[in-house]
Amino acid sequence: MSFLEQIRLLSVGWRDVLEVAIVAYAIYRVLLLLHRSRAVPVLIGIVVLLLTYAAAAVLKLTMITYLLTLVYTYGAIALLIIFAPELRIALSVIGRSPMLRFIRHMGDTDVADEAANALERLSRSGIGAIVAIEREVPLDDYVRSGSEVQAKVSADLLTTIFTPYSPLHDGAVIIRGDTIVGAGCILPLSQAALLDRSLGTRHRAALGLSEETDALVVVVSEETSAISAAMQGRLWRNLTSAQLRDMLAGLPPRSSAEQPRLEARA
Repeated sequence: MSFLEQIRLLSVGWRDVLEVAIVAYAIYRVLLLLHRSRAVPVLIGIVVLLLTYAAAAVLKLTMITYLLTLVYTYGAIALLIIFAPELRIALSVIGRSPMLRFIRHMGDTDVADEAANALERLSRSGIGAIVAIEREVPLDDYVRSGSEVQAKVSADLLTTIFTPYSPLHDGAVIIRGDTIVGAGCILPLSQAALLDRSLGTRHRAALGLSEETDALVVVVSEETSAISAAMQGRLWRNLTSAQLRDMLAGLPPRSSAEQPRLEARA
């Protein structure tokens, strides 16, 4: 009996379709979680080791096979240590209630208006600022790098935080839903070379966080007073008020303000 004839004899029920859909969605969520994280290079390394083990087994290279067997035997413990942050993030995402997330999104417009008002005030005053809006990937590790806060988002509070010489003005503010959860936070710096000298440490930090997570990071330049936004490793510069509000509300900017990803120096 040929392979095609065997497929024709298979009876697919609604339970099979449901199981395939659940597994496919679970794999998609895992890949989405690992996307742009440090876990990706580690997974590539594991795949390379598996291919090496398979090649060694086929060629009967006993010493290499034995050594790789030892690696896999004790590698599970090492993987738990290496992937500890990613596992913590995954469990945090799973534990979040979809209903709570829906209720939180109902107030996104108000939060976007308050944040936009604050950033526009800071821009008019020539005060630098950086604000990260958490999305699917939790930013708990970055919150702990600064001062943890539990305060409702308001334009007055955001403006006060970034007032020069205030204790928390030098770091980033992190917003989760309608709450400011961190201030004075330290964000990872992007390793991309910034060809435009007007882009400073805040822009590099915004790009860095957007490369490692799905957060939207908005920056007010202290030198030019221009408002920029970083997302998915890309930078939008010189945003207008309308474009800023669209991005904060989770919408694409109304016109093409996008700048290509910054290239390394030649």
